[in-house]
Amino acid sequence: MKSTVSQFRSYPRSVQLLMVNQFTINLGFYMLMPYLATYLAGPLGLAGWLVGLILGARNFSQQGMFLVGGTLADRLGYKPMIIAGLVLRTVGFATLGLVDSVPALIAASAATGLAGALFNPASRAYLAVDAGERRVEAFALFNVFYQAGILLGPLVGMVLTGVDFRVTCLAAAGIFAVLSIVQVRALPARRAAEAKGQTGEGVLAQWRSILANRPFLLFSMAMIGSYVLSFQVYLALPLQVRRLGGEGTFGTAAVAVLFAVSGLSTILFQTRVTGWCKARMEPGRALTWGLLAMGVAFVPLLAATAVPVPAGGAGLWLLAAVPSALSALLLALGTMAAYPFEMDTIVRLSGNRLVATHYGLYNTVCGIGITLGNLLTGVALDAARGAGMSALPWLALTALGLACTAALYGLHRSGRLDTPPAQARPEPVTV
Repeated sequence: MKSTVSQFRSYPRSVQLLMVNQFTINLGFYMLMPYLATYLAGPLGLAGWLVGLILGARNFSQQGMFLVGGTLADRLGYKPMIIAGLVLRTVGFATLGLVDSVPALIAASAATGLAGALFNPASRAYLAVDAGERRVEAFALFNVFYQAGILLGPLVGMVLTGVDFRVTCLAAAGIFAVLSIVQVRALPARRAAEAKGQTGEGVLAQWRSILANRPFLLFSMAMIGSYVLSFQVYLALPLQVRRLGGEGTFGTAAVAVLFAVSGLSTILFQTRVTGWCKARMEPGRALTWGLLAMGVAFVPLLAATAVPVPAGGAGLWLLAAVPSALSALLLALGTMAAYPFEMDTIVRLSGNRLVATHYGLYNTVCGIGITLGNLLTGVALDAARGAGMSALPWLALTALGLACTAALYGLHRSGRLDTPPAQARPEPVTV
């Protein structure tokens, strides 16, 4: 099995650049965003509802515009949308560090979200086109770079924010500015093959054709659960650790371990897991096993609810840290198994047509699902504390994982995840 470095070198320059781009994008994003709420509520002294409004503007802008971003990428080319997104995020991050008025902060936050909606579908569609028949392995390697940025970003941000949060904003903006220049100079222009002959078909007609793609829509809805479950590394698991371990040094360290387990395991094992799965099973089966692993990831926490909570000491620390860390590891393993085949399945279900638009709609569907799923998870956590039923959230999340696994298995068994027979892979168009 090839090493990660040799795999990286075996891809065309454009694919290599897209992977490095994603690492750098996540580095710049995660060195700033984890500390933005503290900055808004602390030095700027904004009320909690205003902090939520500003942060929500970014999420709403990104999720609401994914479909538009994907459509523009298919019609205008992948490279222009990638560059536009990077430039917009440069402006947005710089503005966050230079202004203190609420309207300007909302506009800057929304700009950073719109930026993601522009470059995310374009970069994934570009990667799928240029990786060709090796796109499953390419998306596996892409996830390694993705997770490396998530892992390193908060550490860099912690150092810079210790100096001044404005320094963090300007540093992140500088990263995106440099990245924009690199794309202009080094990224080959590329667009969807069908865009070359695009004439009469309008945007609404294209959207209607995608909405009529029943296997794609069913797959998108079945995969919502995977995103809700994986997001619990940032929501339910840290809350559980702090509920038992407290808000002190131990609680902070234990939460950091969750992120380290998730990120490092992906960096170390993603390509191996993908190679193992591809050699032994069909894509639909790999997706099903991955989602099943994510569903049972909460069993350690469910089992821990049967253990009496120690009054303190090492026993309490172990109960707070170990089940959550095991859950984080299983979530990471499930994501490693599913993600490359998930990205490949979207391309296959699109029939290699309007790939970026399909990615955009897929991101929107899953984004709405994450929002609703996190809301319901929060309700379950509150209800569990109020009723003294600590197992409730873990039972609910396990049930969600099993239900989505069953739905995905049904799609696989019925052949709805197979490549549409009338479509062939188009050659990329250089412009």
